[in-house]
Amino acid sequence: MIPAGDDTHVRPVQPSVWNIANALTILRIVLVPFFGYFLLYDGGQLTSYRLLAAAVFVVATATDRMDGDIARARGLVTDFGKVSDPIADKALMGMALVGLSIIELLPWWVTVVVLVREVGVTILRFMVIRHGVMPASRGGKLKTALQAVAILLYILPLNSPFTEIAAVVMTLAVIVTVVTGADYVMRAQTLRKTSPRAQLKRERSAAAALEKATAEPAARDAAARGVAASEVATRKAAARAAARIPATPKAAGGSATRGPAAGDSATAGPAAGDSAARGEAAEERAAGDSAARGAAAGDRAGPDMAAGDPAGRNGSGAGQATRPEA
Repeated sequence: MIPAGDDTHVRPVQPSVWNIANALTILRIVLVPFFGYFLLYDGGQLTSYRLLAAAVFVVATATDRMDGDIARARGLVTDFGKVSDPIADKALMGMALVGLSIIELLPWWVTVVVLVREVGVTILRFMVIRHGVMPASRGGKLKTALQAVAILLYILPLNSPFTEIAAVVMTLAVIVTVVTGADYVMRAQTLRKTSPRAQLKRERSAAAALEKATAEPAARDAAARGVAASEVATRKAAARAAARIPATPKAAGGSATRGPAAGDSATAGPAAGDSAARGEAAEERAAGDSAARGAAAGDRAGPDMAAGDPAGRNGSGAGQATRPEA
């Protein structure tokens, strides 16, 4: 097993491209120009050259079947063979279709439809080759077989009813060609979505999306913590600034001139309450002392007032005796 490029997946070691199966494929490609020469010689009017063209075509078509069987039987399947085998088929069939249209044995629209499909599928193969190789499908092999039979019937210098049979077979070949072309497009899309390369790309995209999704809440939390810390620092700074401002003395006009010191009354409430309570207790004690001193003084003045009472009463009696009568 060897690493498959940057991918973490591995693939089995493939056999050498220098094998008999690939040699037959290359032979088929080499026979294409010889086939074209025999088919187009003298406008396709000479029977001998038409027969030579048919013989070369049969040999080239046989190599198409042989190289695939040998490669599968001997384990000689390679990426080169998977790509070169369809190209050899298209080169041979394309030369046959164009040659038959040139010598006016086949309508040009048939040639155009088939060639557009063949070229399109070949381009599609190279577009998705980084994801994998698309081997020929069963529908593609059926298409090739129908085309080969129809082309051979057209190449051979035959008369009716073989010409009508060739037209019917070619019609079926065109239908299968179009259908399999659409099938190759869908297979290419599936290969691009399911290949190891596509899977690795999706895993990387998912990892990046997950990292982004987890980073955004963390960034929001950090921003919220920063805002909260800034607010706390602002409040602390304001409190320190207020504590450093001295209280302004109270003016005669009232408490409006005290300024920031007026706010201290809120914190002085409990102390003022304690002072008032102490003042009330002191006043009660002073009042009690005064009452006690007054009672003692009254006790001392009582005898004196009792001793001087007769004189007073006598004096007032004397006055009443000397007052003349009316």
